[in-house]
Amino acid sequence: MANCSVQKAIARMNKQYTPIPCALYSELELMIMHREQLRLCYIGAGEIMRIEPLNPTDLRTRSKGEYLIAQSAGGACRVLRLDRIRSFDII
Repeated sequence: MANCSVQKAIARMNKQYTPIPCALYSELELMIMHREQLRLCYIGAGEIMRIEPLNPTDLRTRSKGEYLIAQSAGGACRVLRLDRIRSFDII
């Protein structure tokens, strides 16, 4: 995976985390296990809605939040807080 500073990315996300449903978390775990490519719709930096194809690689719990670690088609690392994801589907 490309150089990915997960700790720095998490430190920038300072709004209080809202837990997601366990079923959604489990679904993301399965997508990672099956190496599915996803089309994710999420709220990114500057509160801008983004839609991007990503390859999810891991889920982490840090700093009272849950995060999806993913790689873009160009190899860039993405760290997405789970409560910022609005939708996803398999490509």
